[in-house]
Amino acid sequence: MRAVAFDIFGGELDLRELPDPTPTPYGAVIRVEATGLCRSDWHGWQGHDPDITAFPHIPGHELAGVVVATGSLVRDWSEGARVTVPFICACGSCTACASGDQQVCERQTQPGFTHWGSFAEYVAIDHADVNLIAVPEDMDFTTAAGLGCRFATSFRAITEVGDVRPGEWVAVHGCGGVGLSAIMIATAAGARVVAVDISTDALHLAERAGATHFVNASAGDAAAQVRELTRGGAHVSLDALGSPATCAASVESLRRRGRHVQVGLLPGAATPIPMGRVIAHELSLLGSHGMAAHAYPRMLELIRAGILHPDQLVTRTIGLADAGKALAAIGSVPGVTMIVP
Repeated sequence: MRAVAFDIFGGELDLRELPDPTPTPYGAVIRVEATGLCRSDWHGWQGHDPDITAFPHIPGHELAGVVVATGSLVRDWSEGARVTVPFICACGSCTACASGDQQVCERQTQPGFTHWGSFAEYVAIDHADVNLIAVPEDMDFTTAAGLGCRFATSFRAITEVGDVRPGEWVAVHGCGGVGLSAIMIATAAGARVVAVDISTDALHLAERAGATHFVNASAGDAAAQVRELTRGGAHVSLDALGSPATCAASVESLRRRGRHVQVGLLPGAATPIPMGRVIAHELSLLGSHGMAAHAYPRMLELIRAGILHPDQLVTRTIGLADAGKALAAIGSVPGVTMIVP
């Protein structure tokens, strides 16, 4: 198969021929019809993820496509099925999975991290009966691929973890794919959204996604600007980027008893948190890590009803030959980039 791979962390991302994957007894192989370009893939390429231990390695973890092979013990899926998957693929049998919390599975696998990913013509997914999600016939593969990481992660972060309620103020720090998804979902939930970024182009996309107030973080203290706009601070603030600056700004953007949700990855150095403010204002610090496959139907129904429009977040579509260069330059093009092998 054709695939984009690298041989050392930070090394060249080139298009090459690699062996086709085969399914495990409980797994499936999917022909990739679309896969998203995500900052998490950049972190993996840079060596920030301990799950990547062997080379060559293929990145890519949000995908949609068609089942082309299944293992002998797969019951619910067959060749030809249109599917997507959560980026966290669960085992289905550990204590967390038995509790319905597959997004924190104790034996989770992640395409593009624990094994070869979806910047390729084919990808293998284990425990297919637990992890595969049917893609509606009227949904484009590029739309479906964007659900697996950014959109589903934001959906759970806003609706479940952050528990956003109508009329609340929500601040979203970082208006990339995760942030734009969160803005759209929070707006649909009836919240008033403040978008925070350093890019004017990203803030324009945030307005299209539903944000009504905007903070250019390059113009000064972002948290202070959010507190002023919201007359005391946001009820919920989400760090969608993942940096010491955006994490601290998200916490400091909150009003008393507010809820901070950390979604963006924070690799490397320790991140200082203003714990004095956390204590004095009784703030809640929450982490959100993807969404289990069994939770997708509610989100899919909102998409099919026209309440959510993840397709509007896709700003560019490229081929595999351009995927390596695009990953190396991630963040330079606002919105969501889709790769179509």
